[in-house]
Amino acid sequence: MNEILASAILLGVLFAMLAGGIWVGLTLAGVAWFGMTFFTARAGGDAMAVTVWGSASSWTLTALPLFVWMGEILYRTNLSASMFRGLAPWVNKLPGRLLHANVAGCTIFAAVSGSSAATCVTVGKMNLPELARRGYPEKQIIGTLGGPATLGLLIPPSIILIIYGVSAELSIAKLFMAGVLPGLLLAAMFSGWIMVWALLHPAQVPKADAELSFMQKIAEARHLIPVVLLIAAVIASMYTGVATATEAAAIGVVGALLLAAWQRVLTWQNFRDALLGATRLYCMIALILAGAAFLTLAMGYIGLPRQLAGFVGSLQLSPAMLIIVLGIFYIVLGCFLDGISTIVLTMSVVLPIILEAGIDPLWFGIFLVITVETAQITPPVGFNLFVLQGMTGKQITFIALACLPYFFLMMAMLVILWYFPGLATMLPGKM
Repeated sequence: MNEILASAILLGVLFAMLAGGIWVGLTLAGVAWFGMTFFTARAGGDAMAVTVWGSASSWTLTALPLFVWMGEILYRTNLSASMFRGLAPWVNKLPGRLLHANVAGCTIFAAVSGSSAATCVTVGKMNLPELARRGYPEKQIIGTLGGPATLGLLIPPSIILIIYGVSAELSIAKLFMAGVLPGLLLAAMFSGWIMVWALLHPAQVPKADAELSFMQKIAEARHLIPVVLLIAAVIASMYTGVATATEAAAIGVVGALLLAAWQRVLTWQNFRDALLGATRLYCMIALILAGAAFLTLAMGYIGLPRQLAGFVGSLQLSPAMLIIVLGIFYIVLGCFLDGISTIVLTMSVVLPIILEAGIDPLWFGIFLVITVETAQITPPVGFNLFVLQGMTGKQITFIALACLPYFFLMMAMLVILWYFPGLATMLPGKM
């Protein structure tokens, strides 16, 4: 009973601080300090110092700022223009034509950025004006960018998967491999929906560009070679066991710098902007992780995870019902918190529950990331919605409706993942 009262009070403090506009990282640390001070005998300040230092000095976590830096470097190259030029000839005959360039572009850039927002901005800067100039419907242009850009969270190297791996103490390399097949299948489902829409609304699809010969398509595809080689180097180094996730991230940074130098955009200003951009983003993430680590410790001392796990166990839920409940919980929570905060805030409570239910934590990580993906395109706190609003000037409601079909496609992907768990576990099992 004491644990339940303490949990209710802490939940009230949490929402009060979030509603007051306090940074998520500071909110988590503040709630943890409040809980330690008033509901345990442990000194809050001492516990916070030890926990924050332990969180910040994690070697596994060093992969995170490196992957962020790699994405920032590539964001400042001519990658997006090269991708559109290389992809456009190959999708020209598909129903929906160049709208598929958004999906393919997001899939490719997701494999080098690890960030949904970075994917949305980079691909959008090139494709939004180009597709609008060619006469494609505005709603479809926005939807085919906002939905597929969420693949930046799933296709490796994924920032969210690194954070989940650290929180759940799982192999980052195996988590990366687990995200490959679901990510590619989800991209195929996005393209499939574009084809269905195009066949239902043929009058809204502009005429095809002049058809190129096969050799001309090959010549245009050469623009994709540098980024494909970079993706292959990063993923293959982990899959073959040659490099750890951190070492693969370092390979990615060196490759991104070489690519920027080859494109003659590696100026001192670009280098400085990329480094500062990565530093700002990582500091924000690190603050959230440190606050969450302290909150996890506080919850352990109060006894909330044990009590909640016991409560859920007493409900005698089947694994399927448990997954449905957790899926709804994360989708609703994602409407108010960003993906990183959602994962680090709940892992200390949810992980013991899924382990007790016999659910593979590796599989659950992919399931969790897909539910978090939906939060990127659901109001009021949908990062991709804010990015697209800044780029297009449209209302959030218009953008959210444009992205709605992709929300349902991600829900369908969760069902497929439940019935075919090998999609997430097959590749890691071969490592």
